[in-house]
Amino acid sequence: MSTTPVQRESVSGIEVMRGIGVQRAKPFWADAWDRTIARRGAQAATAWIGLVALCAILAPVIASGLPLWTVQSADGIVVRSWSPLWEHLNATDLLMLLGGVAGLPLVFFLRWRTRGARLGLLCVFALQAGLSVVFMGAVREWLVDDTGSEWVRSVGRLQSTAWTASAMVCLVIGLACLGLVPLGAPKRRAGRRLLWVVTVATVCTAAIASRWIEPVALMDRFSEGQAAGTMRNVWAPIPFGPDQSRTDFYLEPPGTTFAQATGDWEGTALGERKFVLGTDTVGKDVVSQMLHACRLSISIGFVSTGISLLIGITLGALMGYFGGRVDMVLSRILEIFMAIPVLFLLIVAAAVLPRNTYVMMAIIGCVSWPGPARFIRAEFLKLRNTDFVQAARALGLPLHTILFKHMLTNGVTPVLVQASFAIAAAILAEATLSFLGLGPVGQASWGKLLASATGETGQFIWWLAIFPGLAIFLTVLAYNLLGEALRDAIDPKLRKAAH
Repeated sequence: MSTTPVQRESVSGIEVMRGIGVQRAKPFWADAWDRTIARRGAQAATAWIGLVALCAILAPVIASGLPLWTVQSADGIVVRSWSPLWEHLNATDLLMLLGGVAGLPLVFFLRWRTRGARLGLLCVFALQAGLSVVFMGAVREWLVDDTGSEWVRSVGRLQSTAWTASAMVCLVIGLACLGLVPLGAPKRRAGRRLLWVVTVATVCTAAIASRWIEPVALMDRFSEGQAAGTMRNVWAPIPFGPDQSRTDFYLEPPGTTFAQATGDWEGTALGERKFVLGTDTVGKDVVSQMLHACRLSISIGFVSTGISLLIGITLGALMGYFGGRVDMVLSRILEIFMAIPVLFLLIVAAAVLPRNTYVMMAIIGCVSWPGPARFIRAEFLKLRNTDFVQAARALGLPLHTILFKHMLTNGVTPVLVQASFAIAAAILAEATLSFLGLGPVGQASWGKLLASATGETGQFIWWLAIFPGLAIFLTVLAYNLLGEALRDAIDPKLRKAAH
């Protein structure tokens, strides 16, 4: 006798009332994401963005001039065995590697709450870690600055100062982010939320304090030691760092081996290793620079877009909610920013302000806020006279609760779709500034590689134009494809037309 259950094609009204045959509806964003990822263009875009993010996280491990592991010996006796790469990783490298290792299982494999809640929790942790690194970087520069007093420098060189200052700053930033943790943690248990932020603050403190004084990387001694037979090294897949250059590596075409570039065919440690994509005009490996440039593109895209969303949502909410004179004044400011050519404004700001990654993030974010502000203003103008807003006013709820808890959750959809296009625009703006020589100093960039394609003599170098240009094109295209797919998935008119 068969025990296979019979699939019923229809149910009666009484059965529906009893819950028989009723399928649980998906949340709005979960359904929108399922519709988005069902498109092949969105799948390809997500795969490429994931590859760029993976390269950004693993760049120091994949491409480095320092060995992954070294065994030093003398007279056949092992003297020391250690990882030079691990010793030279900075706090940002450590936190990104830890976030990549712990973040993927948290989002995709754990079954704790919803995936959106887990992703929100990971974003809060990334924000907390990023702010900790930025603020501690400023504190460290102040303590070890050569232009400061001798007493401050002597205090800054103490290891106890590193741990104390790092613990205080990381804990303060963690407490500031405590209100955001309910995105992924149970709302009823404040103790568990506090435990989350304290744990992340502890990890950030350990990473920053242990890398307070960065050691000097002497890369050549490892290859020389291996050639002399006193060291055995396990090299990274790309054994060249983004800042490692030699005059005899000048403009080597793709596929050139280390031995061909140096002319040393005997006794060299890296003779058979190839410059897969060639070298640039100062003798740096192109693959290593492109991998490390993924970090700049990812960080510029997300951080600058976050800054623009923060400014745009705040000003747009005030314009749409209050209207009248507030709307008139802020609208004139918005029109002034829209009338100024963004590229020229970026060039002037980048030329006047310090040229580092954080300043560039702030510049791009502060000039790209009019788009989100216009979307939020339009949504809030529609929502401010609705029944739930009038009820919130009648109950006497605070203004920030009405704006950002009730109205924003109902009007943020078009802004989130526009954010995907804003990330692509930010990456393109950074590449443009780097191409013009106004990018961050000492940071590998796709735009900087593309600018060196003509060379100092005006000679066209094809591998410096094709590979960085292709990376910029594919990344910008991926974000645009993902934004279009998400826009089509949440637009009810387009969904109805598709059916």
